[in-house]
Amino acid sequence: MSTQVTQVQTSVLNLLEERHSVRDYEVGHKFPKADLEKLLTTAATAPSAWNLQHWKLLVIEDEAQKEKLLPIAYGQQQITQSSVVIAVLGDLEANKNAEIVHGAAVAAGMMPQELKDGMAAQIEAAYQDPQTARDSADSNAGLISMQLMITAKAIGYDTCPMGGFDKTQFVETFNVPARYAPVMLITVGLATKPGHPSNRLALDQFTVSNSF
Repeated sequence: MSTQVTQVQTSVLNLLEERHSVRDYEVGHKFPKADLEKLLTTAATAPSAWNLQHWKLLVIEDEAQKEKLLPIAYGQQQITQSSVVIAVLGDLEANKNAEIVHGAAVAAGMMPQELKDGMAAQIEAAYQDPQTARDSADSNAGLISMQLMITAKAIGYDTCPMGGFDKTQFVETFNVPARYAPVMLITVGLATKPGHPSNRLALDQFTVSNSF
């Protein structure tokens, strides 16, 4: 193993180990546009089933909008202290992305037409079940959420994922279309206090070898 590869691995592992949920941020910090674009575009390289990218991100930077969000998130201070709040929404109709995504792949020579057609049939069959659509929206939105938090840490910011908010009120207040379901809020900003360290279960407490 080369030294260069070892250094890259160490850097990635350190990011994962150092990420903690931060609830105290530098108030008034404005997210540079280049940093925000880097954060979002890198997060969007997360994997997804059939590459349908089952997410929509509502980026909340405006202070008045954050004030509207504060009571919906039960008054948690990180909402208004953070530089930006990213609402991660799961796409309940991600099957509609298939033609856009896979059509472009065929045009670029990355996918044969027959594979695209076969996948389209699989996707439409799967999306006949509303529960499949909901499960896919939730699980794939979780993938981009984690990637977003790690990306933020890599470019010098801290985050806090938040599941504690009134999702019904969020939909109403922010006019979220029926196609999208709120999954979580992620606050992003410059930490003024480190995140609280937390305990983790021992390896043998959360893994099972081969079968129960």
